Amino acid sequence: MKNVVWTGTWVAERLGVELVGDEKLSDLLGLALRRNPRRAHLLVSNVLGKHVPQSPSVVYGHGFALGRRVRELLGAEGARAAVVLGYAETATGLGHCVADGVGLAPYLHSTRRPVPGVDTAGGFEESHSHATSHLLLPENPALLAGAGPLVLVDDEFSTGNTVLNTIRDLHARYPRDRYVVVALVDMRSAADLGRLAEFATEIGARVDLVAAARGTANLPEGVLEKGQALVAEHETTESTETADSRRPWHPGAARVELGWPRGLPDGGRHGFTPGHRIRLDAALPAMAARVADALPEGARRVLVLGFEELMYAPLRLARELEQVVSAEVRYSTTTRSPVLALDDPGYAIRTRLVFPAHDDPDDGPGERYAYNVAGAGFDAVVAVVDSAADTPALHAPDGLLAQLAEHTPSVLLAVVPSYVPARPSTERSSMLPEPLRGPAFSSYAPDEVGWLLQDLSDVTLEAPTEEREEAIQSGGAHYAESLPVEYQPSPQYQELFHTALGTSAARIAQAVGAVTELVLAERSPHPVLVSLARAGTPVGVLMRRWAKHRHGLDLPHYAVSIVRGRGIDANALRWLAAHHDPADVVFVDGWTGKGAITRELTEAIREFESAEGITGFDPEIAVLADPGSCVRTYGTREDFLIPSACLNSTVSGLISRTVLRSDLVGEYDFHGAKFYRELAGSDVSVDFLDAVAAHFPDVADAAVAQAKELLATDRTPTWEGWAAVERISEEYEIHDVNLVKPGVGETTRVLLRRVPWKILARAGAGTDLDHVRLLAQQRGVPVEEVDELPYTCVGLIHPKYTRGATGADGKAVTV
Repeated sequence: MKNVVWTGTWVAERLGVELVGDEKLSDLLGLALRRNPRRAHLLVSNVLGKHVPQSPSVVYGHGFALGRRVRELLGAEGARAAVVLGYAETATGLGHCVADGVGLAPYLHSTRRPVPGVDTAGGFEESHSHATSHLLLPENPALLAGAGPLVLVDDEFSTGNTVLNTIRDLHARYPRDRYVVVALVDMRSAADLGRLAEFATEIGARVDLVAAARGTANLPEGVLEKGQALVAEHETTESTETADSRRPWHPGAARVELGWPRGLPDGGRHGFTPGHRIRLDAALPAMAARVADALPEGARRVLVLGFEELMYAPLRLARELEQVVSAEVRYSTTTRSPVLALDDPGYAIRTRLVFPAHDDPDDGPGERYAYNVAGAGFDAVVAVVDSAADTPALHAPDGLLAQLAEHTPSVLLAVVPSYVPARPSTERSSMLPEPLRGPAFSSYAPDEVGWLLQDLSDVTLEAPTEEREEAIQSGGAHYAESLPVEYQPSPQYQELFHTALGTSAARIAQAVGAVTELVLAERSPHPVLVSLARAGTPVGVLMRRWAKHRHGLDLPHYAVSIVRGRGIDANALRWLAAHHDPADVVFVDGWTGKGAITRELTEAIREFESAEGITGFDPEIAVLADPGSCVRTYGTREDFLIPSACLNSTVSGLISRTVLRSDLVGEYDFHGAKFYRELAGSDVSVDFLDAVAAHFPDVADAAVAQAKELLATDRTPTWEGWAAVERISEEYEIHDVNLVKPGVGETTRVLLRRVPWKILARAGAGTDLDHVRLLAQQRGVPVEEVDELPYTCVGLIHPKYTRGATGADGKAVTV
């Protein structure tokens, strides 16, 4: 068996540096000499994927395993609340992998690249590094403001200065109870071992340390001066490629179009959420296939070369490529760190390529490096850079691609779009009031929801249902310009409501849990819930309660108005953009019918962004039930009875439908609504919430399992509900999809607010339709059973309503 020389031998023999510790320490680390006035030696990791090309599965596996250990340390609840922070540039990819191992943990890494227009949320110094200043530039500043554990990830933990500087800066801004430090190797000296515990006592927080291996580097006196002398002695013979020593280069790097998902961050510079991770996982097979197709035939050894802080995306791409090609795949990245290269088996850095910086760095032009690539026998190198680094300097005769072309027959270039957050203006408009809250407006507790509405309780807005229908269909008025007379439920109907609530509360609770878990996993770890008043409001309150119960999160929740044909309240959006990051806003509704509001919101957000220049709002609605297959974020796609649809204001905080009328809503006003204080005796709003929330502990496991199943499911909307409505509209000669109201919730609304013509009920539908049948009986509306109806029921409004009109079947329309 061939003896393997430890790649720290050369430095150890000449400087007297000794690594003492775990047996696996020498497998993880080699030694090299820095060109750095602060520290002589460099611990070169064999499993980090920075200086030493390594199997991507090995690199990913070490980081992921550390993340699993953190998860075990924190427990499931602590892991769910954790945020992971990695260090630039060396540990950006390692931190990503640790976050993957922790589970559904959002990730942020420090950066040395300032980004115009993005506010700094913190910073610190890394005293021993070649480039010492670190910036924290989260797109969502609240990412660092939570109370959960903060997990800090670096490749090595030596003096502890970098970690202490970080915690000291962040703890002053965002104090918390627990920190976890993660490193591949814990290399503290005996003198440094107690500093972490002393610091934890000083700030009053718990600080744990997780490392793959432990040891220390014994450094003799004068090691810094000896190291600098060795560097000076050997630099003249160093194996370094320069432009002058090579033949003229002819551009030959072939571009590979990855098909990177639109809007997906390239990494954790501004934050990387579990939802981003899920999108990346889904896209990786196709991207790796494109790279595999571009590789030269017969390639036996392939390097995927990342770029400085851009480590995770190339690593994941390399790991996926490793699964689909027969070639040996290796992974490493370029770096800013200047290190001496020596072609000796006992030295960790055998060769280096030197090239000009090509990402327009803030510190001006300078050298960048790729180690152990030259002479490594790669048949192809896939250089992966972000678009900010795809500059003329990259393609210049002395640039990175030219350097690579000297040492491999094939150079491929894959460019990942640089993600730059769209940050809205944070100026608060003095013209917009603060949200209305209970008990002054609504019967909900003040912390349950803030209403971005104006109070029109003193204005008479109600009109008889028949008059409203005639005016709406004749074009004389819009439905949002008046209100229907509030339906007063009979004792029999109230009994039906309570019976339905008793039988469906657990089912609703599970759907609430599933959709909330989806939102936290895919949309934001700290979402701002914005309900579409008023059907969405009880659902938003329940989602907020679930997040509090399950995760200890105190989520902001507001209710806003959206009006079909008029769009969403633009002033409400302006207020939200001034107080929160639009990227965190999640719009919430109760259910989907045919998807009209879904389309309305998408178009309204597009128009608002175009007009205001405020971007970042995601128009996708999160709903409890999506029987129309109109959205991706839902608790269920079953069409079942949600008891809050059975009533109007008395299950929605005593708030009316929203009103938009030019004589009442001015340029700087929110849309309006009424607070029906006089109906307090019939109010069951809080009863409904409490009945559902009482089942949260019972359904928690089932809801989480359901969410996980949905995360692994193709939830692309099919819009089959819209197609069914169009078919029904034509079959019943209505010829207007707005007069076809599919689903239990929409049918109930028709019976309570409009002039229904008939109700279509799926043959064999059970107790979910008891309240529909009762309402239909009270209003004299026929119920027609239909085989293979895609919804449990559908409410039909007769077109061009007039008193005494007849329907397509020749029967009189009952009003």
